[in-house]
Amino acid sequence: MRQLLNTLYVTSHGAYLAKDGETIVVRHDGETKLQVPVHTLGSVVCFGGVGFSPAVLGLCADNGVAVSFLTEGGKFLARMHGPVSGNVLLRREQYRRADDLAAAAEIARVIVAAKVNNSRGVLLRALRDHPDCAGATDLSSAGERLERVLHRLEQTSPLDSVRGLEGEAAQIYFSVFDHLIVAQKDGFRFAGRNRRPPLDSVNALLSFLYTLLRHDVAAALEGVGLDPAVGFLHRDRPGRPGLALDLMEEMRPILADRLALSLINRQQVKADGFEVTESGAVTMSDATRKEVLVAYQKRKQEEIQHPFLEEKIETGLIPHVQSLLLARQLRGELDAYPPMIWK
Repeated sequence: MRQLLNTLYVTSHGAYLAKDGETIVVRHDGETKLQVPVHTLGSVVCFGGVGFSPAVLGLCADNGVAVSFLTEGGKFLARMHGPVSGNVLLRREQYRRADDLAAAAEIARVIVAAKVNNSRGVLLRALRDHPDCAGATDLSSAGERLERVLHRLEQTSPLDSVRGLEGEAAQIYFSVFDHLIVAQKDGFRFAGRNRRPPLDSVNALLSFLYTLLRHDVAAALEGVGLDPAVGFLHRDRPGRPGLALDLMEEMRPILADRLALSLINRQQVKADGFEVTESGAVTMSDATRKEVLVAYQKRKQEEIQHPFLEEKIETGLIPHVQSLLLARQLRGELDAYPPMIWK
């Protein structure tokens, strides 16, 4: 099993990363803030104006440490990594499956079914925890509607139909998402999913967590030799990591949505930690961003029972395990791709 390596998040504007032997040194305002051995890292994520020496980029590339660049608000810009690992035959099979609409639809159907199941699980968990909440009836109804979508996904369907069911399920899920917020309602109200840019605090938090998850999934796919850009549910588009977005779907409810709700309901983030820009976009303050990053890293250390492996793994290993299972299915070692089903 892959060791759960750390992600180094650099959020200070003007920070500079340099190489010192086999370590990465983070300097800011002329002072060394952190020095970490490169072999303990899985990736580096930089927000805003962060500088690098060529030597430290080479050190990261040589050690398989991917470096991602995001805006201060968390919008993905670019990603640097070293030589691609993995078997070229695996990627050829991935491309063949992606070009075969029936084969692509079958993998997409399984992924969407897992997403719907996990989304329904989030709603049912909220009902168990807060049976007398104001939106209990709506949550129960949404859970039943998602169950009906799951039944429809049991049948083999064309890719466009699978996409349609995914969209229907997302609409049902987010239509009651506001009921899952039981604290700080004045500062965190959810009227619907919006992005590019997010227009409220809840969407800003969700988008930020989705960006972090996308980074982890893309790194995991490359780690097993798959191409993050060529997906089955999400079709090819320049600059879009289609396969990473595919695999994210089943993980969003359990790795991002639940964390966002926890941060709000436990008041670990506050409404005054979000700012509205002149364009109407909502961004997080530096302090809030750091709070979310710390919580995300802690959540990755928690253990979960993997339904297919039937053993406990760290939550942060889910992208790596699912990438490996997908690679095994594409190689013909598994009859079907076993998605991550949260129970």
